[in-house]
Amino acid sequence: MTKMLHIIASPRDEASHSNTLAKAYIEARKAADPSLEVETLHLWKANLPEFDGDEAAAKMTFFGVGEMDDTRKSAWDQVVEITEQFTSADEYAFAVPMWNGGVPYKLKQYIDIITQPGLTFGFEPERGYFGLLENKKAAVFYTAGVFAPGADAKYGTDYQSTYLTWWLNTIGIEDIDTVRLQPSLLTPTPEDDQNAAIDRAITLAQK
Repeated sequence: MTKMLHIIASPRDEASHSNTLAKAYIEARKAADPSLEVETLHLWKANLPEFDGDEAAAKMTFFGVGEMDDTRKSAWDQVVEITEQFTSADEYAFAVPMWNGGVPYKLKQYIDIITQPGLTFGFEPERGYFGLLENKKAAVFYTAGVFAPGADAKYGTDYQSTYLTWWLNTIGIEDIDTVRLQPSLLTPTPEDDQNAAIDRAITLAQK
């Protein structure tokens, strides 16, 4: 049985274009594979801890800085629990709107929580960083109100997909498919554009 983690980075619920695409993809995947198990993680409704001093100090012990005392161990256990939810999945469906050229801060917070040595990445002085996740795949659904690939720079710059692709590669996920609805606002045919993006999401799921 295949397990998919559906990660929602938009707070807009039913009004979210990115999650509309992700949901269409997931429904088509489930139709093609009824045994698919889908778990949804809505980042704006999840109990994500602040990655503050205790968590950061616990992380640094893996690099030989300080010791893992009881306070740091408690903070680290929470990080491990959230990270294991992520690493236990075989596939991922990310719904990611563009915010100010990048990703929503809740997604960045989540990434900072789960990007941990020994859990999702390793490091060796000569080798550098390397991902620990193997045989996993991701489908990412990107939206932006004004930005579009190839558009004039006055309409924005893409630190959204470039950042997320870099991060996925860093933790070992290189099998990545993307569907874009960009722009979603600066277009004379927004409904047609959304329907076309939904069709692309469904086609991707049926591959």
